Amino acid sequence: MIDRLLIRLLLISLALVAAGIAHAELPTVRVEARVVARSHPAEATLEAVHQVALAAQVPGRIVALNVDAGDRIAKGEVLLRIDAVEAAQAVAGAEAGIAEAQANLINAKAALERTARLLERRFVSPAALDQAKAVYDAAEAQLRAARAGRGQAGAVQGYTAIVSPLTGLVAARHVELGDMAQPGRVLLTVYDPAAMRAIVDVPQYRIAGVAGEQLTARIELPESGRWFDAARVVVLPAADPRTHTVRVRVDLPRQADGLVPGMFARVHFATGADRRIAVPAEAILRRGEITGVYVADGKGGFGLRQIRAGQALADGSVEVLAGLVGGEEVALDPVQASIAGRATRAASR
Repeated sequence: MIDRLLIRLLLISLALVAAGIAHAELPTVRVEARVVARSHPAEATLEAVHQVALAAQVPGRIVALNVDAGDRIAKGEVLLRIDAVEAAQAVAGAEAGIAEAQANLINAKAALERTARLLERRFVSPAALDQAKAVYDAAEAQLRAARAGRGQAGAVQGYTAIVSPLTGLVAARHVELGDMAQPGRVLLTVYDPAAMRAIVDVPQYRIAGVAGEQLTARIELPESGRWFDAARVVVLPAADPRTHTVRVRVDLPRQADGLVPGMFARVHFATGADRRIAVPAEAILRRGEITGVYVADGKGGFGLRQIRAGQALADGSVEVLAGLVGGEEVALDPVQASIAGRATRAASR
């Protein structure tokens, strides 16, 4: 009987020690009503500020494919080549046309000079000189047209090499080696990852509340918990007649790493300030339909209290609409607070 009593006293002592250690080491935060920025959250999609769809300008078979999706590229780098045989033949034909035009011009010039000498000796009429001058002018025009055709053929030949217009990444490759390229067909999509922005469609009844000369916003990436201050906010001066929304472009800071076009984001537009109670997001415990926090009970333990959480604020905390009052102490680690609470209850029994 005495042994059982000793064991029970020992277990109670160990529980009290564990509860005291857990409470001493458990980080907490004191909840106070404070001035926080009032914001309007809106779902957004990330896109690159500089993104280009490279399309074919000439027909031909793809004979070289130097990059794939995800590859880094430099401005001016040749990414893809289209068969240039037809273009080379066009250049050769244009050069032959220049040679013919030059020969015709030489003949026309010689005929004009000869007619001019004959007119001085009154062997021909002035009309003959006019005719020779017209032939010479026509030959000059033919040479200019031939040279223009040569320039055009050279430009077309240059279109067979698809060159990167920027330094960045290949987002997508839409063709395979050996495919047939046609004018207008998109071959590659490239973008610059250093400059990204969030695209938001704001309902027109909300636009008056978020638009203004001092419009500011923060971008939240819910999946990773990262936040960014907007570098610039641009409200486009037109509404979509089908959805009755206004598009807003929110630029992220340059060199924001780990972002790719198409990612989901949430933009928080600052609309003013209020006094609110808020707790850090990591202090909130969500179990099924229950949302709560562990509040210090003043006796060395913590008790779970259900709260009504509001929206996420721009500083990363979460608004508490009901369940907490100013001055209470909340555990930042709900798991450790639960362990401390169980130890305290065990000791009390």
